[in-house]
Amino acid sequence: MTLYIDPPTWPGHGRMWSHLVSDVSYEELHTFAAAIGCPARAFERDHYDLPSHRYADAVAAGAVEIGSKELVRRLTTAGLRRPKGRPA
Repeated sequence: MTLYIDPPTWPGHGRMWSHLVSDVSYEELHTFAAAIGCPARAFERDHYDLPSHRYADAVAAGAVEIGSKELVRRLTTAGLRRPKGRPA
């Protein structure tokens, strides 16, 4: 199981956020997110939004740190990318 996380550089709601993704399946992603205590409401189309204070938790649990462009590339290559405006 390999999950990926980008740096917490995305602003929103007074915080900085990371994106947590799988390049295998959404099931793998949901299982990992649940294991680190990430609420289901944090899932958005193809990733979980993780606040910066939870970044270290995800990395400690095994998420691999990669840049945002590489994260999107892996998600797209795996056929799991769901951009805004595209049906799930």
